[in-house]
Amino acid sequence: MELNQVTLPVKNMDDAVLFYLRLGFTQIVDTPHYARFSCPDGNATFSLSLAPDAGENHSVIYFEHEDLDTLCQRLTAQGIVFEQLPQEQRYLWKEAVLRDPSGNKIKLYWAGDKRLNPPWKVEKRLP
Repeated sequence: MELNQVTLPVKNMDDAVLFYLRLGFTQIVDTPHYARFSCPDGNATFSLSLAPDAGENHSVIYFEHEDLDTLCQRLTAQGIVFEQLPQEQRYLWKEAVLRDPSGNKIKLYWAGDKRLNPPWKVEKRLP
């Protein structure tokens, strides 16, 4: 099985689409109530669904980028505001935190091999 996509609720589609285009994603579906994007690397996609009355979304979406510091510098120069610039985390990932115009929490990160192989890795499956 492979994860296909994640859909985020947004309050204003135009503002949200512009935000994700500024982050470097390519828009592949464009309707007034739904937008889908492909990621710059790999085959992953994610989408936005118009939900003007949506409450707070507590989900966090992660986008991995090997040269995180350079990416964050470029985005800051374009006016993207970060809640947290890249910092090493205790779980061995380097993360930056920002929010899209609807308040959805986004983490840009780099984990390298530690993403799938942390020192505390387990492999549990049902028999």
